[in-house]
Amino acid sequence: MQNGIRVGIRLMPMNTTIEDLRAVWKIGDEAGFDHVWGFDHLAPINSDPAGPVFEGWALMAAMAEATRRARIGLLVTGNPYRHPGILAKLASTVDHLSGGRLEFGIGAGWAENEFRMLGMEFSSRARFRQLEEALDVLKLLWTEDVANYEGRYYRLTEAVHAPKPVQKPHPPIWIGGEGPERTLRIAARYADVWNTAGTRGGAEAAIETSKLLDLRCEEVERDPASLRRSSGIRFTGDEDATLRAAEMLKKAGFTELIVTVLPPEAPRHAAIVGERLLDRLRAG
Repeated sequence: MQNGIRVGIRLMPMNTTIEDLRAVWKIGDEAGFDHVWGFDHLAPINSDPAGPVFEGWALMAAMAEATRRARIGLLVTGNPYRHPGILAKLASTVDHLSGGRLEFGIGAGWAENEFRMLGMEFSSRARFRQLEEALDVLKLLWTEDVANYEGRYYRLTEAVHAPKPVQKPHPPIWIGGEGPERTLRIAARYADVWNTAGTRGGAEAAIETSKLLDLRCEEVERDPASLRRSSGIRFTGDEDATLRAAEMLKKAGFTELIVTVLPPEAPRHAAIVGERLLDRLRAG
């Protein structure tokens, strides 16, 4: 890693094929990307909701076996889709499968149609309270021999969790989202890394939200510099535009850049980024 900048590659597992997913994972691992990413949705986003989409954590187990050096993660897990006890077990399993390479991304969940189609309640207040409780539960299960917890949404009664994750005390926690009143406050309290998808307003909006996150950190008496910043950058073939966005983000203190490639050109575009842009994206 050069100048503290890490660069990841992501193909969202929707409207694509297993073959292309495997190809992008292989390119990410062999070309020298620092991390390789998927996502966690039950229906495609920003496209036909009836299209194909693969389950994120099942793919993560495959990613763990298909890669050797790159770190792996989901941007981000939708917390309401699983009880945190199940999620803790999934994460520990993938951390072991990968030899301690898991980056644990999580968020409150936002795609209302996914909740509606499965008969789950979609409540903004409840989702964020659940996320906070889930983070407490996850940390307890990952670190305590026997865990007890009494919350509004989750309870643990002499809960055991073994094996613990390979990484101690637990895998790095990435919290995704831009909401100023809820998500950023939760990120300031719990996250090792904050992530924005970078698709709403581009690099400029990501930078403005990062400034607000500084304030949220100060409110909880946390050093803002201790919370790493991550943003997505979409690559559709325009190398100069990708480099310009990256330069803006790096100057604003972002240290984790996630390049998203899209079907049907995803493997080819991933190869271009790896061969032509990776070193320049990392450069200070």
